[in-house]
Amino acid sequence: MAGGQERILRRRISSVQSTKKITRAMELIAASRIVRAQARVRAAMPYAETITEVVHDLSDAGAGANNPLLNPRPEIRKVALVVIAADRGLCGGYNAFVQRAAEASVREHTRLGRQYGIVAVGRKVESYLRFRDYTIDAAFTGFSEQPSYEDARAVAGRVLGPFLAEQYDLVEVIYTRFVSAGTQEVVVRPLIPIEPDPPAPSAEGSHGDDVSPAYDFEPSPDAILERLLPRYVEARVFAGLLNAAASEHAARQRAMKAATDNADDLIVSLTRVMNRARQDSITTEIMEIVSGAEALRQNPVEQEPDRFLVPADSQELA
Repeated sequence: MAGGQERILRRRISSVQSTKKITRAMELIAASRIVRAQARVRAAMPYAETITEVVHDLSDAGAGANNPLLNPRPEIRKVALVVIAADRGLCGGYNAFVQRAAEASVREHTRLGRQYGIVAVGRKVESYLRFRDYTIDAAFTGFSEQPSYEDARAVAGRVLGPFLAEQYDLVEVIYTRFVSAGTQEVVVRPLIPIEPDPPAPSAEGSHGDDVSPAYDFEPSPDAILERLLPRYVEARVFAGLLNAAASEHAARQRAMKAATDNADDLIVSLTRVMNRARQDSITTEIMEIVSGAEALRQNPVEQEPDRFLVPADSQELA
């Protein structure tokens, strides 16, 4: 019985050790990808800041007064939710947090009497929301870990056209913002109508010089803004995808590190149980041997005469 238990524990320890090697490798891979994802986020910041500054300059010049991408609708009948999550699991609560934020947003808009449509980005969030019978207007998968600008253009185009056709009255984006390797937060932000973020203060403006330079626009500011606003929406979607990718790698690195630590603890615990079982087995065998020896000492076995010895008289007869 004890020997069989020991074999079972040995197999379990071997299985946990194999799992530990996998989780450790995934932890190292995720840690290396975090660095590249952070670099991509930083590389996209100058473009986003510049296009934001240009949009503000055009707005200050009086452009966009009648642009549908800048003017809120008087009545919001249907909302589009761009929900960005991961294509794969094994990243802790990363997907679950985004899914809960999406469900909360759907409940809020439903409470206000609005219809909704979900644009799911990521296989996990798509399968989760589809299983629970939420309305999914479109789904994009296969690029959550390494999104490209073309992917962002496809996602943005899926909501830009219906918004201009007045199928949507409001577009929100839900994603996980990357703060640091140890901190990420789920945010719900309006995407369309556009509410441009204020441009970053320049070096000159930091000294109290708030005078903006005057620009001459060619063609007209309205024409430039009409071409620029879709690019601005694409840039914001791309920023959300990059932040989500970096957050996914960070969450997976933490989850795999926790799994590796748990595997170490489980191996130690199983090894102790196996050693205890082995000691019990050895103790039982020793007790059986001692008990047998003691029984033989107290009750010695009488030797029977050799039945194959030839009697002396039989030799004389021969």
